[in-house]
Amino acid sequence: MDTTVVNEGMFKPFLDKTTTRPEPDALIEGPVISIQKASVYINLAPYGTGIIYGREFANARDIIKKINIGDVVKAKVVESENENGYIELSLKEAKQALIWSEAEKAIKSKTVLEIPVKEANKGGLILEWNGIAGFLPASQLKPEHYPRVEDSDKDKILKELKKLVGVKISVIMINALPKEGKLIFSEKDNNPEERQEIIGKYVVGQELACEVAGIVDFGVFLKIEEGLEGLVHISEIDWGLVEDPRQMFKIGDKVSAKIIEVKDGKISLSIKALKENPWKEFDGKLKKGDIIKGAVIKFNKHGALVAIKEGVAGLVHNSLFGGESKLREKLELGKTYNFQITLFEPKDQRMTLAFLEEKKA
Repeated sequence: MDTTVVNEGMFKPFLDKTTTRPEPDALIEGPVISIQKASVYINLAPYGTGIIYGREFANARDIIKKINIGDVVKAKVVESENENGYIELSLKEAKQALIWSEAEKAIKSKTVLEIPVKEANKGGLILEWNGIAGFLPASQLKPEHYPRVEDSDKDKILKELKKLVGVKISVIMINALPKEGKLIFSEKDNNPEERQEIIGKYVVGQELACEVAGIVDFGVFLKIEEGLEGLVHISEIDWGLVEDPRQMFKIGDKVSAKIIEVKDGKISLSIKALKENPWKEFDGKLKKGDIIKGAVIKFNKHGALVAIKEGVAGLVHNSLFGGESKLREKLELGKTYNFQITLFEPKDQRMTLAFLEEKKA
């Protein structure tokens, strides 16, 4: 790794060349102009100078070790302009974004991949591609690998599936879920033209009678017809909070669902779309600035999820408290508090809230 010791001020001429800066999450590339002990500088002309430092530097140490001055690298924008005028970047996130981009290409091209089976569970097999965990539902296995057992005994199914651990199998990627960090595979060698003809029968808005074919942490696979399945993402199962789909369904359950997307040979389904939307009750009744009562139902990396009614919840962001730990000091799971609405968009099911501390007497 080549390094150059320089004064950071030398990069100022690269700054503010234009007022139009790349937006956060955008992928951008440029040559490395300096590598310091805890930071890397990249020329992003005409936008300015990019910097990788702090947590992003620590997260990308393995990548930075292989970088030299002059190398052109791809990075993801974290912040368009920090307090020093630099464009903050992430190498680790850029690498992940490129991998997901390759996954989408593999899906569209129906690329056949040879991947060894890492693990097995009662729903199927766990594979790994480029460091990303993938799931191969048992229903997507070829007949020679499908566990044929009496009475569909789950323990016997798992025993049969475990025999495939370590075996390299030929699969195609059929879905990519970047937010969940998951890939979905299929071993079935479907003819693309034939599959497209089958999928062509289905349109957005259509209601279907389906059967649960697979249950995973991020949703439920429903059998639409022989050889064709759709995914109900966990966010489309119910208007209320769903933590574990396995507690709501079992293989073979009959379920009604609505098609919400048909794209790239995939069908996305929704169960909650067939239920009354609880947000409609508040359309026109609540607005930004209103004070309401809400119960804390979950903590996540962004903050606290607060419900004002079953299925209607908003986010109280960590930043309003100065961090996650301070938020948890103030708010307790299951307790009800007063909040002020800072954003309310019922049509998009979006709401953000600010905590109102009780005034001391």
